[in-house]
Amino acid sequence: MKTAVWLYLFLFVAFFDLHAQYPMLTPFAVSMGAAPSFIGLVMGMYSLTHLPGNLIAGFAVDRFGSRLFIAASLTGAGILLLFQSRVTDPWQLLYIRSISGFVLAFLSPACMSLLARLARDHIHQGKLMAGNGLVHTIASVVSPAAGAYLAATVGFAHSFAILGWVLLFTGIASLWFVKEPSRTAEEIAAVAKKTKPVNPSPAIAVEGSGSSSSRFPWSIFALPVGLSCAQGILSFELPLRGSGSQTIMTTGILFSIVSLGALVTLGMLFLNRYLPYSRTIVGVLLLAICYYGLASNWPIPLLLLLFIIGMAKGVIFPAMTSFLLQLSGASRYGRTFSFLSISLSIGSFLGPVAAGAVRDHFSPYFLSFLALMIALALLFPRSSFQENWNPSATTPPVSGH
Repeated sequence: MKTAVWLYLFLFVAFFDLHAQYPMLTPFAVSMGAAPSFIGLVMGMYSLTHLPGNLIAGFAVDRFGSRLFIAASLTGAGILLLFQSRVTDPWQLLYIRSISGFVLAFLSPACMSLLARLARDHIHQGKLMAGNGLVHTIASVVSPAAGAYLAATVGFAHSFAILGWVLLFTGIASLWFVKEPSRTAEEIAAVAKKTKPVNPSPAIAVEGSGSSSSRFPWSIFALPVGLSCAQGILSFELPLRGSGSQTIMTTGILFSIVSLGALVTLGMLFLNRYLPYSRTIVGVLLLAICYYGLASNWPIPLLLLLFIIGMAKGVIFPAMTSFLLQLSGASRYGRTFSFLSISLSIGSFLGPVAAGAVRDHFSPYFLSFLALMIALALLFPRSSFQENWNPSATTPPVSGH
């Protein structure tokens, strides 16, 4: 568990750094004369360049482990933030954000794969994934407001430079404190030869055997696409509510309200005992209703809607990762989370770009609602969604533990 604690600590610093940029990027681009459509392109390109990195990370993490990819991703992101602090043209910002998207594409599959391999059973996996979400959310509660305060106090350039140095030192330090769990010879051979490990669990058989691989419900990846598309639209729209340093502070607080709502439900660890599919459906339905309320201008306070959106996200993301682990296997964690990251990147690209294109005609939040409802329609009940799940018993331990 010492490795998990260190990993959570470094993840906290990384997420704090990354989320602190959210309230700054849009006004920073506006200050250089960028149009809303171009800002959407900047945000979308960051996610689009995730795709090749995710494809490489999926197989590389399974073969070589997570530690070096975590360190390289954090260090590279820190260096790019230092360059970002010196840009003077929107096109320069686009280039740097595009490269940043590729560099940071390795971070999520590497971290999630390492956490999954540290788990003893699927209940423990759910708790570790919830812990990852909890760390992520705690960081994102304070970081938008902190980033907004930093930008209002010292300016955009110095803010990016400070965040860059913090991320750079975090990446270097992770080399000493993040340890890779040992692997058995059977697991190493399974990864190298792309064959299933010895004594596979039923979940591994679904993904690993050639005869059963067709049973894997690939439609579930429509869920992260819809979620990230909705989140991208929210991240695009909130900073455009006004301009000036006071509005930057307000935007930071609004993002923190979303994260505070997620913190509430992430702290309810008893939810990990319920079927991941059921938790996912309930959370997505609640999220879709909230976005419809934003689009329709319901007479509900904005802070309350954002808080409920955060609560829904706090239910969905641990459930979604547990759902994927339930249908995957230990030797394929890297590839599973790689496909998850690819899906998230696609949605994160489509969301801001689409929002920038339609916001003069109708509320982009309608697109968020539509994306989530399509994902719900594709997640129609199947018997495989309940396989290998027993909340009162544990699955065989992960190889190497």
